[in-house]
Amino acid sequence: MASENIHSSAPDIDSHQGELPRHVAIIMDGNNRWARKQGLPGEEGHRAGETTVQTIIRSAAERGIEALTLFAFSSENWRRPQGEVDHLMALFLKALGGRVEELHGHGVRIRFIGDRSAFAEDLQKGMADAEALTGDNPRMTVVIAVNYGGQWDIAQAARQLAIQVEQGGITPDQITAEVLGQHVAMADLPLPDLLIRTGGDQRISNFLLWQLAYSELFFSPLLWPDFDADAFAAALQDYAGRQRRFGRSGEEVAGLKGE
Repeated sequence: MASENIHSSAPDIDSHQGELPRHVAIIMDGNNRWARKQGLPGEEGHRAGETTVQTIIRSAAERGIEALTLFAFSSENWRRPQGEVDHLMALFLKALGGRVEELHGHGVRIRFIGDRSAFAEDLQKGMADAEALTGDNPRMTVVIAVNYGGQWDIAQAARQLAIQVEQGGITPDQITAEVLGQHVAMADLPLPDLLIRTGGDQRISNFLLWQLAYSELFFSPLLWPDFDADAFAAALQDYAGRQRRFGRSGEEVAGLKGE
C-alpha cells in the first residue's frame, strides 16, 4: 500500500512575531511600466531595476537575513520581444561581471536556480564562475532564479525520483511529500518565510510553487525601480506583525510559544 503521508508537513514554528524572516523571496515586477511612466525605453527600466537589486541585497545583508531569492527571468519571459530578451541577457551578464566581486567581498554567496541550458555558453560560464567564487561565503545567500518556473521545478524533482525508482534505489511507496521536497530547488535552504511582489499585481506567477506553501505574502503597489530600502523595511515590519500558524489555530500557536 502506498504511504499515507500524502500531505506536506507544516514547518515547525520557528519564526515568531516581531522577528525578521530568515528567507525572503521577491518577484521584481514593474521595470517596463516604470520606464514608460518616465518616457524612457524599456531597457532603462531594467537598468534602474538592477540598481534596486543591489540596494535590496545590501539592506537584507545588513539586517542579517540568511537568504534572498530574486525572480530575475521566468521560463515564460522568453515570450517577450527578442530585443528585450537580448537586452536582459546582456544586462545580466554585465551585472555578473561587475557585481560578483563586490558581493564576494561582502561575504555573500551567489546561487542560480532554473534551467540554464537555454542560455548562451558565456552566460552559463559566468553563472558557474560566480557560484564557484562565492560558494563558501557565510554571510548571506542570494539565489537568482533564471529561466525558472515552479511547475518546471516540481517536474524536474519528480523526474529525479522516477530515475531513482527505475534504477531500483527507491520504491514508489517511499515517495512522500518530504522526499519530493528534498529534490526541488533550494532544498538545503530554509523555506521562504516571506514573498514580496512589487508592481501591484497579486499573484505568484509560477514562482516557487512548492516552496511558498506556508510563506507570508506581501504585495507592494510600487514598481520595482521605486522599491527602495524603506519600502523593504516596511514589508519586513508588516511580516513581523503577523502570526504564522502553519495550519494551527491562533490559540495553539500562542500556547506553543508560551511553553
